[in-house]
Amino acid sequence: MAGAFLATFSCTTTAQPTWDVGNTTLTEYDLVTGVSLPWEILWGPDDYIWATLRTGSVIRIDPATGNYTTVLTLTVMGDGSSEPGLLGMTMHPDWENTPQVFLAYTEGSVWNGGTERLSAFDWNGTSLENEVILLDDIEAGGIHNGSRLMITEDGKILMTTGDTGDGGASSQNLAVNNGKTLRINLDGSIPSDNPDPSSYVYSFGHRNPQGLCQGPNGIIYSSEHGQSNSDEFNIIEANRNYGWPNVEGMCNTGPEMTYCENNNVREPLKEWSPCIAVNGIEYYNHPAIPEWQHSVLMSVLGGLGGQYERLSVLHLSVDGTAVQFEEQFFSSFNQRIRDICVNPYTGAVYCAFNGPSYPGSGPNTIKEFVNVDFGTNIVDRKASQTITVYPNPVINSATIEFSDSFLGAAYFIYNYSGQLVRKAVLGDTKLQISSADLEAGQYYIQASSGAGTVSRSFIIQ
Repeated sequence: MAGAFLATFSCTTTAQPTWDVGNTTLTEYDLVTGVSLPWEILWGPDDYIWATLRTGSVIRIDPATGNYTTVLTLTVMGDGSSEPGLLGMTMHPDWENTPQVFLAYTEGSVWNGGTERLSAFDWNGTSLENEVILLDDIEAGGIHNGSRLMITEDGKILMTTGDTGDGGASSQNLAVNNGKTLRINLDGSIPSDNPDPSSYVYSFGHRNPQGLCQGPNGIIYSSEHGQSNSDEFNIIEANRNYGWPNVEGMCNTGPEMTYCENNNVREPLKEWSPCIAVNGIEYYNHPAIPEWQHSVLMSVLGGLGGQYERLSVLHLSVDGTAVQFEEQFFSSFNQRIRDICVNPYTGAVYCAFNGPSYPGSGPNTIKEFVNVDFGTNIVDRKASQTITVYPNPVINSATIEFSDSFLGAAYFIYNYSGQLVRKAVLGDTKLQISSADLEAGQYYIQASSGAGTVSRSFIIQ
């Protein structure tokens, strides 16, 4: 890791919202607002947060200030506003000697057939370059592309793939890579110790798995979307069948029990009916939030009709092979949570929100939830720049302060419906806004310079 510690930033001079987790208080900050559909967020080995945007960009975020830069832009299937696009991301485990980023994305036509691709990109310090396609023998579709990535302790890439809405025909077909968990060497070759040394397939019988993480004792967990019922939280094991389309969730009907017995089906640790739309997962074991230690944090999108959006905390048994109970947080946002990552120093949790409705209406935000009493130490960044709004909420008027780097640049103010309400060129590092000029509600201001982009949210009362 690049620095000793990384701390929360402060975007206002007023008290931030707080959340009680047992005896721990988490303070909420908006890190980034207004990016289009963050899908994967990772704490990188360079101590920045990396995010894929489904519209085709990778951004790199300074967690101390929220300043971000775009380090790659790809042409992806569709416009990223539906399910395909730029999706999963993971990083080479030997970053110091091999700074590579692995990305899963879809390209081609949504309606006439497309391809899901796994590629490696080199990091040159400012951008990603030199794409090497590792795998593109995967069908992509308008739905169910899976695409979560991770690297295991033994240095293999795991990649989830969906059935592209074919009803599960591909999921039970070992000759194709859809509806599977794939296991891949870092150079794109097939590991010799795969269940079939001529195939990438590691597990099969999946519908649309979109969460992967590694927990204690090397256990691999996965979250998977069900059809109308039986969203699943699974342990992934080599050469196991996860049942789709013949089994949904537990083996608990006569036909399912017979099929499970005859086809080596691995039942989930937990299921949810009706579907809540489970997504990105992360193992948490940091002392900053002792109430969440030894648990899996799971993003929940809330389904097509909403109402279930939340962060689920799945408390594990000592050996990690069972879910003892579930707790739910952040449901009052009424926002689809797509993914999470964890600051390894402060234990802060970052959540990527995809708006209030399917497939990802705005504004999209990345929020930080941090125990400020745990102890932090800010690392200075040469390229960091800030925007500060005070007081916030705005009762009569407020001041917005900008770093000098924004002088001469345009700033934009949007409401939370995504409408641009003000645009101008910044002639001073201080801007005054009045509640008489803007209706009551939530807004965010955004400005860019050669050093990156910063956004800040504020409320007009």
